[in-house]
Amino acid sequence: MPKGKTVVLGLVTAKRGALESKDRLKRRIEEASGHMPIEQPCLSPQCGFSSTVEGGDALTLREQTAKLRPVAETVQEGWG
Repeated sequence: MPKGKTVVLGLVTAKRGALESKDRLKRRIEEASGHMPIEQPCLSPQCGFSSTVEGGDALTLREQTAKLRPVAETVQEGWG
């Protein structure tokens, strides 16, 4: 990865309500950091939640919020 570029890792699915664990997110970020400095990756849902209604994957606002919580906590713990 060229220096100065940012890579967004879409490690959280917006298709299902099941939560990704912070440990799994951290492991996946660690895998990615083998290909770039840890300062380059960002963490994000795969495609946001806009596809949930049209795609038939109707996550509630509560489910969407619950899925974003481990993202925010992982980022805070990893990059603080």
